[in-house]
Amino acid sequence: MLFLYNILITITQRLLQIAGLFNPKIRFFVIQQKQIFSQLTKITQLSNRIVWVHTGSLGEFEQGLPVIKRLKTKYPSHKILVTFFSTSRHETKMNSHEAHYIAYLPLDTYNNAVHFLDLIKPEMVFFVKSEFWPNYLNELKNRDIPTFLISAAFRRSQAFFKPYGGFFRSQLCTFSHFFVQNETSGELLESIGFKNFSVIGDSRIDRVSEFLERNNTLGFVEQFLDEKPCIVFGNSWPEDESIYLSYINKTKQNTKCIIVPRYNTRKNITYLLNNIDKKTVLYSERLGKDLSQYQVLIVDTSGLLSKIYSYAQVAYVGGGMVINELHNVLEPAVYGIPIVIGKDFKKFNEVVDLVDRGGVISITTKTHFKTVMDLLLSDSEKANAMGIINSTYISENKGATKKVITAIEKQKVATPIM
Repeated sequence: MLFLYNILITITQRLLQIAGLFNPKIRFFVIQQKQIFSQLTKITQLSNRIVWVHTGSLGEFEQGLPVIKRLKTKYPSHKILVTFFSTSRHETKMNSHEAHYIAYLPLDTYNNAVHFLDLIKPEMVFFVKSEFWPNYLNELKNRDIPTFLISAAFRRSQAFFKPYGGFFRSQLCTFSHFFVQNETSGELLESIGFKNFSVIGDSRIDRVSEFLERNNTLGFVEQFLDEKPCIVFGNSWPEDESIYLSYINKTKQNTKCIIVPRYNTRKNITYLLNNIDKKTVLYSERLGKDLSQYQVLIVDTSGLLSKIYSYAQVAYVGGGMVINELHNVLEPAVYGIPIVIGKDFKKFNEVVDLVDRGGVISITTKTHFKTVMDLLLSDSEKANAMGIINSTYISENKGATKKVITAIEKQKVATPIM
Protein backbone atom coordinates (compact mmCIF):
# COMPACT_ATOMS: atom_id res chain seq x y z
CA MET A 1 0.00 0.00 0.00
CA LEU A 2 2.83 2.41 0.77
CA PHE A 3 4.31 1.67 -2.64
CA LEU A 4 0.98 2.49 -4.31
CA TYR A 5 0.62 5.58 -2.14
CA ASN A 6 4.01 6.85 -3.28
CA ILE A 7 3.10 6.27 -6.91
CA LEU A 8 -0.08 8.31 -6.42
CA ILE A 9 1.83 11.10 -4.66
CA THR A 10 4.34 11.26 -7.54
CA ILE A 11 1.53 11.40 -10.10
CA THR A 12 -0.22 14.09 -8.05
CA GLN A 13 2.96 16.15 -7.97
CA ARG A 14 3.21 16.06 -11.76
CA LEU A 15 -0.48 16.86 -12.25
CA LEU A 16 -0.25 19.85 -9.92
CA GLN A 17 2.61 21.27 -11.95
CA ILE A 18 0.52 20.98 -15.11
CA ALA A 19 -2.64 22.35 -13.48
CA GLY A 20 -0.62 25.27 -12.13
CA LEU A 21 -0.22 26.53 -15.67
CA PHE A 22 -3.96 27.24 -15.77
CA ASN A 23 -5.04 27.80 -12.15
CA PRO A 24 -3.56 30.70 -10.11
CA LYS A 25 -4.19 29.03 -6.73
CA ILE A 26 -2.51 25.80 -7.79
CA ARG A 27 0.33 27.77 -9.38
CA PHE A 28 0.89 29.57 -6.06
CA PHE A 29 0.95 26.19 -4.29
CA VAL A 30 3.54 24.82 -6.75
CA ILE A 31 5.72 27.91 -6.39
CA GLN A 32 5.61 27.68 -2.59
CA GLN A 33 6.54 24.00 -2.73
CA LYS A 34 9.65 24.87 -4.78
CA GLN A 35 10.75 27.47 -2.22
CA ILE A 36 10.23 25.48 0.96
CA PHE A 37 13.63 23.85 1.31
CA SER A 38 15.58 27.07 0.77
CA GLN A 39 13.46 28.64 3.52
CA LEU A 40 14.05 25.67 5.82
CA THR A 41 17.81 25.85 5.21
CA LYS A 42 17.79 29.45 6.49
CA ILE A 43 15.78 28.38 9.55
CA THR A 44 18.17 25.59 10.48
CA GLN A 45 21.11 27.97 10.23
CA LEU A 46 19.52 29.98 13.05
CA SER A 47 18.72 27.10 15.39
CA ASN A 48 19.76 23.51 15.99
CA ARG A 49 17.07 22.60 18.54
CA ILE A 50 13.63 22.48 16.99
CA VAL A 51 10.19 21.33 18.07
CA TRP A 52 8.02 20.75 15.01
CA VAL A 53 4.23 21.28 15.13
CA HIS A 54 2.21 20.43 12.00
CA THR A 55 -1.27 21.92 11.60
CA GLY A 56 -3.10 21.05 8.43
CA SER A 57 -5.60 23.92 8.45
CA LEU A 58 -6.27 27.29 10.02
CA GLY A 59 -8.72 25.62 12.39
CA GLU A 60 -6.05 23.16 13.49
CA PHE A 61 -3.56 26.01 13.89
CA GLU A 62 -5.99 27.66 16.33
CA GLN A 63 -6.51 24.29 17.99
CA GLY A 64 -2.80 23.76 18.45
CA LEU A 65 -2.02 27.35 19.43
CA PRO A 66 -2.37 26.91 23.22
CA VAL A 67 0.09 24.00 23.06
CA ILE A 68 2.45 26.00 20.86
CA LYS A 69 2.47 28.86 23.37
CA ARG A 70 3.13 26.55 26.30
CA LEU A 71 5.92 24.76 24.42
CA LYS A 72 7.62 28.12 23.83
CA THR A 73 7.48 28.82 27.56
CA LYS A 74 8.46 25.36 28.78
CA TYR A 75 11.29 24.82 26.29
CA PRO A 76 12.98 28.24 25.94
CA SER A 77 16.14 26.66 24.51
CA HIS A 78 14.16 25.31 21.56
CA LYS A 79 12.62 27.00 18.53
CA ILE A 80 9.06 26.15 17.47
CA LEU A 81 8.53 25.40 13.78
CA VAL A 82 4.88 25.30 12.65
CA THR A 83 4.03 23.92 9.22
CA PHE A 84 0.94 24.11 7.05
CA PHE A 85 0.32 21.99 3.97
CA SER A 86 -2.39 23.75 2.01
CA THR A 87 -1.80 27.38 1.04
CA SER A 88 -5.54 28.14 1.12
CA ARG A 89 -6.35 31.02 3.53
CA HIS A 90 -3.12 30.46 5.47
CA GLU A 91 -1.25 33.57 4.31
CA THR A 92 -2.73 35.52 7.25
CA LYS A 93 -0.81 33.24 9.64
CA MET A 94 2.54 33.10 7.85
CA ASN A 95 3.82 36.10 9.83
CA SER A 96 2.33 35.06 13.16
CA HIS A 97 4.56 35.66 16.17
CA GLU A 98 3.11 32.73 18.09
CA ALA A 99 5.78 30.40 16.69
CA HIS A 100 9.42 31.13 15.95
CA TYR A 101 9.12 29.89 12.37
CA ILE A 102 6.17 29.13 10.09
CA ALA A 103 6.53 27.34 6.78
CA TYR A 104 4.65 25.17 4.32
CA LEU A 105 5.15 21.41 4.47
CA PRO A 106 6.70 19.78 1.39
CA LEU A 107 4.55 17.21 -0.37
CA ASP A 108 4.63 13.81 1.37
CA THR A 109 7.10 11.99 -0.85
CA TYR A 110 9.79 9.74 0.61
CA ASN A 111 12.60 12.00 -0.61
CA ASN A 112 10.90 15.10 0.76
CA ALA A 113 10.38 13.48 4.15
CA VAL A 114 14.02 12.43 4.40
CA HIS A 115 15.33 15.81 3.22
CA PHE A 116 12.94 17.72 5.53
CA LEU A 117 13.93 15.75 8.63
CA ASP A 118 17.62 15.83 7.72
CA LEU A 119 17.37 19.62 7.68
CA ILE A 120 15.32 20.43 10.77
CA LYS A 121 16.25 17.44 13.00
CA PRO A 122 13.27 17.93 15.34
CA GLU A 123 13.59 16.74 18.94
CA MET A 124 9.80 16.42 19.35
CA VAL A 125 6.95 16.47 16.84
CA PHE A 126 3.27 17.28 17.28
CA PHE A 127 0.57 16.63 14.70
CA VAL A 128 -2.75 18.35 15.41
CA LYS A 129 -6.07 16.47 15.33
CA SER A 130 -6.19 14.55 12.04
CA GLU A 131 -2.96 14.83 10.11
CA PHE A 132 -1.56 11.53 8.80
CA TRP A 133 1.28 11.69 6.27
CA PRO A 134 2.74 8.17 5.87
CA ASN A 135 6.23 9.03 4.62
CA TYR A 136 6.83 11.66 7.28
CA LEU A 137 5.41 9.44 10.02
CA ASN A 138 7.41 6.38 8.97
CA GLU A 139 10.63 8.38 8.80
CA LEU A 140 9.97 9.90 12.24
CA LYS A 141 9.46 6.39 13.58
CA ASN A 142 12.68 5.15 11.93
CA ARG A 143 14.61 7.95 13.62
CA ASP A 144 13.02 7.37 17.05
CA ILE A 145 11.79 10.95 17.24
CA PRO A 146 8.95 11.31 19.82
CA THR A 147 5.80 12.06 17.82
CA PHE A 148 2.46 13.02 19.38
CA LEU A 149 -1.06 13.45 18.03
CA ILE A 150 -2.92 16.10 20.01
CA SER A 151 -6.65 16.86 20.28
CA ALA A 152 -7.40 13.77 18.21
CA ALA A 153 -11.01 12.67 17.76
CA PHE A 154 -11.59 9.21 16.27
CA ARG A 155 -14.83 7.87 14.83
CA ARG A 156 -15.84 4.27 14.22
CA SER A 157 -16.48 5.07 10.55
CA GLN A 158 -12.78 5.81 9.93
CA ALA A 159 -10.63 3.34 7.99
CA PHE A 160 -8.43 2.67 11.05
CA PHE A 161 -11.22 0.58 12.54
CA LYS A 162 -12.26 -1.36 9.44
CA PRO A 163 -11.09 -4.87 8.45
CA TYR A 164 -9.38 -3.39 5.37
CA GLY A 165 -7.63 -0.68 7.39
CA GLY A 166 -4.22 -2.29 7.94
CA PHE A 167 -2.32 0.40 6.03
CA PHE A 168 -4.07 3.15 7.98
CA ARG A 169 -3.48 1.41 11.32
CA SER A 170 0.21 1.21 10.45
CA GLN A 171 0.28 5.01 10.47
CA LEU A 172 -1.04 5.00 14.03
CA CYS A 173 1.86 2.76 15.05
CA THR A 174 4.25 5.61 14.33
CA PHE A 175 2.92 7.83 17.14
CA SER A 176 4.54 7.77 20.56
CA HIS A 177 1.36 8.92 22.28
CA PHE A 178 -2.16 10.05 21.46
CA PHE A 179 -3.86 12.90 23.32
CA VAL A 180 -7.53 12.34 22.49
CA GLN A 181 -10.56 14.53 23.01
CA ASN A 182 -12.97 12.01 24.52
CA GLU A 183 -13.47 8.56 25.99
CA THR A 184 -14.96 7.24 22.76
CA SER A 185 -11.71 7.96 20.91
CA GLY A 186 -9.74 6.13 23.59
CA GLU A 187 -12.06 3.13 23.43
CA LEU A 188 -11.67 2.96 19.65
CA LEU A 189 -7.88 2.99 19.95
CA GLU A 190 -8.04 0.23 22.57
CA SER A 191 -10.24 -1.83 20.28
CA ILE A 192 -7.35 -2.11 17.77
CA GLY A 193 -4.63 -2.68 20.36
CA PHE A 194 -3.38 0.79 21.30
CA LYS A 195 -3.03 1.75 24.95
CA ASN A 196 -0.67 4.69 24.54
CA PHE A 197 -3.29 7.42 24.85
CA SER A 198 -4.57 10.00 27.31
CA VAL A 199 -8.05 11.53 27.32
CA ILE A 200 -7.37 15.25 27.71
CA GLY A 201 -10.24 17.09 26.00
CA ASP A 202 -10.00 19.65 23.23
CA SER A 203 -7.25 22.30 23.24
CA ARG A 204 -9.53 24.56 21.19
CA ILE A 205 -11.45 25.20 24.41
CA ASP A 206 -8.28 26.57 25.97
CA ARG A 207 -7.81 28.71 22.89
CA VAL A 208 -11.28 30.27 22.90
CA SER A 209 -11.08 30.80 26.67
CA GLU A 210 -8.24 33.24 25.96
CA PHE A 211 -10.73 35.44 24.07
CA LEU A 212 -12.28 36.53 27.37
CA GLU A 213 -8.94 37.90 28.57
CA ARG A 214 -8.25 40.17 25.60
CA ASN A 215 -9.75 43.44 24.42
CA ASN A 216 -12.54 42.53 21.99
CA THR A 217 -13.58 46.12 21.26
CA LEU A 218 -14.20 46.95 17.60
CA GLY A 219 -15.11 50.59 17.08
CA PHE A 220 -16.70 50.10 13.66
CA VAL A 221 -19.01 47.41 15.05
CA GLU A 222 -20.13 49.64 17.92
CA GLN A 223 -20.84 52.49 15.51
CA PHE A 224 -22.79 50.16 13.23
CA LEU A 225 -24.89 48.65 16.02
CA ASP A 226 -25.75 51.95 17.68
CA GLU A 227 -26.75 49.98 20.82
CA LYS A 228 -29.16 47.75 18.90
CA PRO A 229 -29.11 43.92 19.17
CA CYS A 230 -27.48 41.97 16.38
CA ILE A 231 -27.25 38.58 14.73
CA VAL A 232 -23.79 37.49 13.58
CA PHE A 233 -23.61 35.11 10.64
CA GLY A 234 -20.09 33.69 10.88
CA ASN A 235 -18.21 31.80 8.15
CA SER A 236 -21.36 31.35 6.12
CA TRP A 237 -21.28 29.33 2.92
CA PRO A 238 -23.62 29.99 -0.06
CA GLU A 239 -25.72 27.07 1.21
CA ASP A 240 -26.18 28.90 4.52
CA GLU A 241 -26.90 32.18 2.77
CA SER A 242 -29.75 30.56 0.86
CA ILE A 243 -31.31 29.83 4.27
CA TYR A 244 -30.87 33.15 6.05
CA LEU A 245 -31.01 35.89 3.38
CA SER A 246 -34.80 35.77 3.10
CA TYR A 247 -35.03 36.12 6.88
CA ILE A 248 -32.80 39.21 6.84
CA ASN A 249 -34.98 40.75 4.13
CA LYS A 250 -38.34 39.99 5.75
CA THR A 251 -37.77 40.17 9.50
CA LYS A 252 -39.54 42.92 11.44
CA GLN A 253 -37.22 42.50 14.42
CA ASN A 254 -35.37 45.66 15.45
CA THR A 255 -32.09 43.84 14.87
CA LYS A 256 -28.95 44.50 12.90
CA CYS A 257 -27.07 41.81 11.00
CA ILE A 258 -23.34 41.24 10.53
CA ILE A 259 -22.33 38.76 7.84
CA VAL A 260 -18.82 37.34 7.77
CA PRO A 261 -18.86 35.08 4.68
CA ARG A 262 -16.60 32.10 4.27
CA TYR A 263 -15.56 33.32 0.83
CA ASN A 264 -14.64 36.96 0.24
CA THR A 265 -14.50 36.64 -3.53
CA ARG A 266 -15.90 39.46 -5.61
CA LYS A 267 -18.49 37.05 -7.00
CA ASN A 268 -19.79 36.05 -3.58
CA ILE A 269 -19.80 39.59 -2.16
CA THR A 270 -21.68 40.80 -5.25
CA TYR A 271 -24.19 37.98 -4.79
CA LEU A 272 -24.83 39.03 -1.19
CA LEU A 273 -25.23 42.69 -2.12
CA ASN A 274 -27.65 41.83 -4.92
CA ASN A 275 -29.80 39.63 -2.67
CA ILE A 276 -30.10 41.80 0.42
CA ASP A 277 -32.93 44.34 0.27
CA LYS A 278 -31.96 46.28 3.38
CA LYS A 279 -29.39 49.07 3.49
CA THR A 280 -26.02 47.31 3.43
CA VAL A 281 -22.42 48.43 3.85
CA LEU A 282 -19.14 46.61 3.27
CA TYR A 283 -16.36 46.67 5.83
CA SER A 284 -13.94 47.61 3.06
CA GLU A 285 -16.06 50.69 2.22
CA ARG A 286 -16.89 51.79 5.77
CA LEU A 287 -14.61 54.82 6.03
CA GLY A 288 -16.36 58.18 5.87
CA LYS A 289 -19.82 56.65 6.32
CA ASP A 290 -22.28 56.84 9.19
CA LEU A 291 -22.45 53.11 9.87
CA SER A 292 -25.38 53.51 12.27
CA GLN A 293 -27.62 54.23 9.26
CA TYR A 294 -27.16 50.72 7.85
CA GLN A 295 -29.03 47.53 8.74
CA VAL A 296 -26.54 44.99 7.38
CA LEU A 297 -22.75 44.96 7.57
CA ILE A 298 -20.76 42.55 5.38
CA VAL A 299 -17.25 41.99 6.71
CA ASP A 300 -15.24 41.30 3.57
CA THR A 301 -11.95 40.64 5.35
CA SER A 302 -10.56 37.93 7.61
CA GLY A 303 -9.31 37.80 11.19
CA LEU A 304 -12.12 39.71 12.95
CA LEU A 305 -14.84 37.11 13.43
CA SER A 306 -13.86 35.88 16.89
CA LYS A 307 -14.13 39.47 18.20
CA ILE A 308 -17.32 40.22 16.29
CA TYR A 309 -19.03 37.27 18.00
CA SER A 310 -18.67 39.12 21.32
CA TYR A 311 -21.29 41.63 20.12
CA ALA A 312 -23.90 39.04 19.08
CA GLN A 313 -27.24 38.37 20.74
CA VAL A 314 -27.47 35.26 18.55
CA ALA A 315 -24.77 33.64 16.41
CA TYR A 316 -25.37 31.57 13.30
CA VAL A 317 -22.25 29.47 12.62
CA GLY A 318 -21.91 28.55 8.97
CA GLY A 319 -20.92 25.38 7.16
CA GLY A 320 -23.63 23.17 8.65
CA MET A 321 -25.63 23.09 5.44
CA VAL A 322 -22.59 21.45 3.78
CA ILE A 323 -21.45 17.94 4.69
CA ASN A 324 -18.59 17.98 7.25
CA GLU A 325 -17.89 21.72 6.86
CA LEU A 326 -19.38 23.21 10.05
CA HIS A 327 -17.11 25.90 11.47
CA ASN A 328 -15.96 26.47 15.02
CA VAL A 329 -18.97 26.66 17.36
CA LEU A 330 -16.71 27.14 20.39
CA GLU A 331 -15.74 30.66 19.29
CA PRO A 332 -19.19 32.17 19.92
CA ALA A 333 -19.98 29.72 22.75
CA VAL A 334 -17.30 31.26 24.97
CA TYR A 335 -19.25 34.54 25.03
CA GLY A 336 -22.32 32.86 26.49
CA ILE A 337 -24.73 33.41 23.60
CA PRO A 338 -27.25 31.10 21.90
CA ILE A 339 -26.01 29.47 18.71
CA VAL A 340 -27.82 28.28 15.59
CA ILE A 341 -26.27 25.94 13.02
CA GLY A 342 -27.25 23.98 9.93
CA LYS A 343 -28.24 20.35 9.72
CA ASP A 344 -24.89 18.55 9.43
CA PHE A 345 -22.94 18.41 12.70
CA LYS A 346 -22.61 14.77 13.81
CA LYS A 347 -18.89 14.70 12.98
CA PHE A 348 -18.15 17.33 15.63
CA ASN A 349 -18.22 15.94 19.16
CA GLU A 350 -18.40 19.28 20.95
CA VAL A 351 -21.36 20.34 18.79
CA VAL A 352 -23.20 17.09 19.47
CA ASP A 353 -22.67 17.74 23.19
CA LEU A 354 -23.96 21.31 22.96
CA VAL A 355 -26.99 20.33 20.86
CA ASP A 356 -27.82 17.62 23.41
CA ARG A 357 -27.46 20.10 26.27
CA GLY A 358 -29.60 22.70 24.51
CA GLY A 359 -27.06 25.48 23.92
CA VAL A 360 -27.04 25.00 20.15
CA ILE A 361 -30.04 24.54 17.84
CA SER A 362 -29.71 22.80 14.48
CA ILE A 363 -32.05 24.03 11.73
CA THR A 364 -32.92 22.38 8.42
CA THR A 365 -35.07 24.80 6.39
CA LYS A 366 -35.81 28.50 5.92
CA THR A 367 -39.04 28.11 7.88
CA HIS A 368 -37.28 26.33 10.72
CA PHE A 369 -34.61 29.04 10.77
CA LYS A 370 -37.22 31.81 11.00
CA THR A 371 -39.06 30.08 13.85
CA VAL A 372 -35.89 29.57 15.88
CA MET A 373 -34.50 33.04 15.25
CA ASP A 374 -37.74 34.80 16.12
CA LEU A 375 -37.93 32.79 19.33
CA LEU A 376 -34.40 33.64 20.42
CA LEU A 377 -34.79 37.35 19.64
CA SER A 378 -38.11 37.65 21.47
CA ASP A 379 -37.62 35.28 24.42
CA SER A 380 -34.69 36.61 26.43
CA GLU A 381 -35.12 33.92 29.09
CA LYS A 382 -34.69 31.16 26.51
CA ALA A 383 -31.72 32.93 24.89
CA ASN A 384 -30.00 33.54 28.23
CA ALA A 385 -30.47 29.92 29.28
CA MET A 386 -28.86 28.70 26.06
CA GLY A 387 -25.99 31.13 26.52
CA ILE A 388 -25.33 29.89 30.05
CA ILE A 389 -25.24 26.30 28.79
CA ASN A 390 -22.58 27.25 26.25
CA SER A 391 -20.36 29.29 28.58
CA THR A 392 -20.62 26.60 31.27
CA TYR A 393 -19.51 23.95 28.77
CA ILE A 394 -16.42 26.01 27.99
CA SER A 395 -15.49 26.57 31.65
CA GLU A 396 -16.03 22.89 32.53
CA ASN A 397 -13.82 21.57 29.74
CA LYS A 398 -10.70 23.75 29.94
CA GLY A 399 -7.29 22.31 30.71
CA ALA A 400 -6.32 20.12 27.75
CA THR A 401 -3.12 22.07 27.13
CA LYS A 402 -1.88 21.69 30.69
CA LYS A 403 -2.47 17.93 30.53
CA VAL A 404 -0.45 17.63 27.31
CA ILE A 405 2.52 19.57 28.67
CA THR A 406 2.43 17.77 32.04
CA ALA A 407 2.43 14.36 30.36
CA ILE A 408 5.36 15.29 28.15
CA GLU A 409 7.35 16.77 31.04
CA LYS A 410 6.88 13.60 33.07
CA GLN A 411 7.69 11.49 30.00
CA LYS A 412 4.48 9.51 30.34
CA VAL A 413 4.85 8.05 26.88
CA ALA A 414 3.95 4.43 26.17
CA THR A 415 4.69 2.50 23.00
CA PRO A 416 2.13 0.82 20.75
CA ILE A 417 1.58 -2.86 21.57
CA MET A 418 0.83 -3.83 17.95
